[in-house]
Amino acid sequence: MLRADRHPTEPAQIATWLGFGAMCIGMFMAILDVQIVATSLPNIQAALKIAPDRMSWVQTAYLIAEVIAIPLTGMLMRILTMRWLFVAATAIFTIASVGCAASGSFTELIAWRIVQGLAGGTLIPAVFAAVFLLFDQSRQGIATTLAGVLAVLAPTVGPIVGGWITETYSWHWLFLINVVPGVVAIAVAATVLPRAAMQMGLVRRIDWLSLAMLAVALGALEIALKEAPQRGWTSGLGIGLLSLAVISGTGFVRRSLSTATPIVDLRNFASRSFAVGCLLSFVLGIGLFGSVYLMPVFLAFVRGHDALEIGTIMLVTGVVQLLMAPLAVALEQRADARLLTGLGFAVFATGLAMSGFQTSRTDGAEMFWPQVVRGLAIMFCLLPPTRLALGALAPERVPDASGLFNLMRNLGGAIGLALIDTVIYTRGPQHAADLVARLQTGDADAARFIGIPEAMITALPSGPIDPASMAMLAPLLEKASLTMAINEAWLMIALLTLVALMCVPFAQRRGQRT
Repeated sequence: MLRADRHPTEPAQIATWLGFGAMCIGMFMAILDVQIVATSLPNIQAALKIAPDRMSWVQTAYLIAEVIAIPLTGMLMRILTMRWLFVAATAIFTIASVGCAASGSFTELIAWRIVQGLAGGTLIPAVFAAVFLLFDQSRQGIATTLAGVLAVLAPTVGPIVGGWITETYSWHWLFLINVVPGVVAIAVAATVLPRAAMQMGLVRRIDWLSLAMLAVALGALEIALKEAPQRGWTSGLGIGLLSLAVISGTGFVRRSLSTATPIVDLRNFASRSFAVGCLLSFVLGIGLFGSVYLMPVFLAFVRGHDALEIGTIMLVTGVVQLLMAPLAVALEQRADARLLTGLGFAVFATGLAMSGFQTSRTDGAEMFWPQVVRGLAIMFCLLPPTRLALGALAPERVPDASGLFNLMRNLGGAIGLALIDTVIYTRGPQHAADLVARLQTGDADAARFIGIPEAMITALPSGPIDPASMAMLAPLLEKASLTMAINEAWLMIALLTLVALMCVPFAQRRGQRT
C-alpha cells in the first residue's frame, strides 16, 4: 500500500497537500449534502407532489446506501487505488447530484439519492485513510485536523446554507452546488495524488455472499432504527427488521473471520487501541448527530424559527471549533492521546448536559454557552481517538480500518437518533399528562414552566380543567412537554458520552504498533 516518503521534496509535499485538499472537498460535499437537503424537504415535497409519509425516504435512501458503502472502502481502495477510487466516487457523486436536480418524480429522485449515497459513503473513510498513507507522523495531526474540522463543520453550517439556498434560489440548487467543487476536486486529485497500479484481479476474489449479507444487515438495521421509534420497537416490522439484521450480520461476521481475503477485515478489532477508538467513534456519533438533530427540532417546533434562523444560531459550535483547531493540533502532537481523549469527552459531555435544562422560552442567547463548550471539545473527541484507532496499525491495514472506524460513527449516529426519537415519542405525552395533573392541583411551578402568564397563575382554579381552558392551553402544553422530552434526550446522550470515558485507559500508548 502507498506510503508517504519520509523525506519528500518541497514540490512533492505541495502536490500531496493539494491532493489531500481535493479529497477533503469531496468529503465535505458528501456530508454537507445530507444536511442542506434536510432543510428543504418541504419544498421538494411540494415540487414533486410527494406524499408526506414517503418524504423521509429522500434522506433515508441516501443514508442506507452510504452506510453500506463505508465499510467497503478498504476493498475498493485495494482494487482501484486511493487515487482512482476518489476520482471515480467523486465523479459518480457529482453526476448523481445533477440527476437529483433533474428528477421529475419521487422514484427518480430516490434512485439518484441511492447512487449519491453509494459514492459519498466511500469519500469519508478514504480521506481518513489518506491521513496515515500520505503523511508521516509529524504531519498527520495537521491533516487529521483539516479533515476533522470539515467533517464536523458540514453539519453545523448545513442548515444555514440549505436555508439560504432555498430562500434565494430553488431546491434544485441544493444538488447543483456540488458540480463545480466536484469537477475541481476530480481534476486536482487525478493530477497530483500518488499513482499506483490497480489490482482488478481482486474482483474475482470478492465474496459476493458476504457482500450481500453486509448490505442486508446494514440496510435492515438502518430501516429498523428509522421506523421503530414511531411504530414501536416490539412491532412486527421492528422485530422482523432487527432479526434480519442480526441473522445477516452474524453470517457476515462468521464468513469474514473464516476467509483469508475478507471484504472487510474484522480482525482489526484484535488491536486494543483500534477497538477502543471505534467505541469512542460510536459514542461521538451519538453526541454529534444527536446535538445537530435536537437543536433544530427544539428551535423549529418550540421556538418557531425558520431554517435560516436555525442555521445562524447553530453556527456557534462551528466557529468555536475552528478557533480551537490550531491548539488541538499542537496538543495532539505533544500530549498523550488518551489524556486528550478523556478531556475532550468529559468537556463534550458537559456541553451536552448544559442543554438539558431548557424551557420553552430558551432561545439563541441561552443556547450560546452550551454550544461554546461543545465546540471547545469536539476536536479533542475526534483527533486523538482517530490516532488511537488508526495510528497504531500497519499501513496495509489502514484502509479497511478507516472504513470500520467511520462506520461506527455513522451507526452511533443512527442508533442515537433512534433513541432520541423514542424518548421524544414516548416521554412527550407522559410529560403532557403530568403537567395537566399538576395544573389541576394548582402547581404554580408547572404553570410557569408551561408559560402561563404570572397574572393568570393565581387565578387558576384547582380541580379539572374545562374544555375551553384546555383548548387555550394546548399549544403551550405541547411545547412544554416536548421541551421536557428533549431535555431528557440531551441528558441521555450526555450520560452515554460520559460513560465512554471508562474505556479510554484500555487504549495503548502512542508508538505501540499492531
